[in-house]
Amino acid sequence: MDRQAHVNPPISGRTWGIAAVTGAGAFMAMLDSTVANLALESIRADFATTLPVVQWVSTGYLGALAVSLPAAAWLGGRFGYGRIWAVSLALFVMASAFCAVAASPGMLIAARLLQGLAGGLMVPAGQAVIGAVAGSRQLGRIMGFLGLVIALGPAIGPAAGGFLLDVASWRWLFWINVPFGIAALLMAIRLVPEGREDPERILDIAGLLMLSLGLPLLLYGATEIGAAGLGSMAIVAGTLGAFLVGSFVLRTMNARHPLIHLHLLGMRRFAAATVITGFTGANMYGGLLLLPLYLQIVVGLEPGATGIWLLVMGLGSAVALPVAGSLADRLGAGPVSLTGAGLLLVSTIPFLFPTALSDGVLAAALLARGAGLALAQMPAVAAAYSVAHTDEMGDATTLVNIVQRVGGAIGAVAVVIVLQQVNILSTTESYICAFAALGLLSLMTLATAMVLQRQSHQPQERLAD
Repeated sequence: MDRQAHVNPPISGRTWGIAAVTGAGAFMAMLDSTVANLALESIRADFATTLPVVQWVSTGYLGALAVSLPAAAWLGGRFGYGRIWAVSLALFVMASAFCAVAASPGMLIAARLLQGLAGGLMVPAGQAVIGAVAGSRQLGRIMGFLGLVIALGPAIGPAAGGFLLDVASWRWLFWINVPFGIAALLMAIRLVPEGREDPERILDIAGLLMLSLGLPLLLYGATEIGAAGLGSMAIVAGTLGAFLVGSFVLRTMNARHPLIHLHLLGMRRFAAATVITGFTGANMYGGLLLLPLYLQIVVGLEPGATGIWLLVMGLGSAVALPVAGSLADRLGAGPVSLTGAGLLLVSTIPFLFPTALSDGVLAAALLARGAGLALAQMPAVAAAYSVAHTDEMGDATTLVNIVQRVGGAIGAVAVVIVLQQVNILSTTESYICAFAALGLLSLMTLATAMVLQRQSHQPQERLAD
């Protein structure tokens, strides 16, 4: 094992404070990615508009997150990650207020776009601040804490949103961000370092356009395929997005002033850790698409019961995240990610035998799956950040976030393609094949975690710069 120390070095109160403040911003960004979905019908009725129009309140936000993400590394390197985090949080709070007072669907959608653009910068910039402040043997615990905070956003979003919609207007879904965001900004004044500016950093405009257009098109195409199948618009968008992203990679490899320094992928440990985050993202989002269908169509559960069972999986992740962080700091990322990948593989097996899936087996499988996702992914994220130099942290956080999102979209698409190719969507066999695909993803995660464990014994080495 890549044991680094028997005792974890202590984390200062100031570092925990920085993690709490930046985590609050990430929590709000992730919360708003789900909570507005519940209010779409209320918004539609309030504005007397159509569902296709109001749907952009949700999809526009998610698309804007992907549009601004590629610029995070350059902006952070140019102006300082702390400054970019603070500005993006301020914009997020301002956009939340604009959402709350919107007088028309167009105003609300425009405010949500601004909110998404700010959120796409805020999350990687906050992670870069933490990566620069914390030591390499503290990142596991801090990322475990942040992972728990970020995971709580989508987990409690539906419940919190439902409560607010019961007792107040949908506008309070956005008003609630304002006091919390202002409090975080006030705390950040004395806690969050501004970061180092680099006036010489040149913006690769062509690369920014390629990735800022290509990434949302790729994610949109993948999401639409995952939601509605292989439609022509989804295929065109996904193909064009993949072409632009591929062109960006080829251009960046030879660029004098790249938008994102891809040479980090030449570090074997960083590359292995980042690939793990992509595989776990694919496993997570593929599973989130497949599990509700499986539980309702194959097992025969009602939607309400399905939601409760999915909360069991979330509980497994919530419990495992802090433990994963502590173990990663003490033992290293390799064995912890390896254990998580093993749990993902084992927890897939019961779903291949639905006739033997009792309540007890289902609960154990979902708890193990949630814990496996946390144990596999979070230490890999910490490992990737721990090998990057301080001036490379923004590039590292941006790369990891991009790979996670693309991996998630590909996982959802893979599940749909398997279901469609089997050609019997409503039968047990098609879902068994889809879970077998998730099992294959788990095997690939396991193999990559073995590579990460081996690399942890070796000095950090760059394959190419």
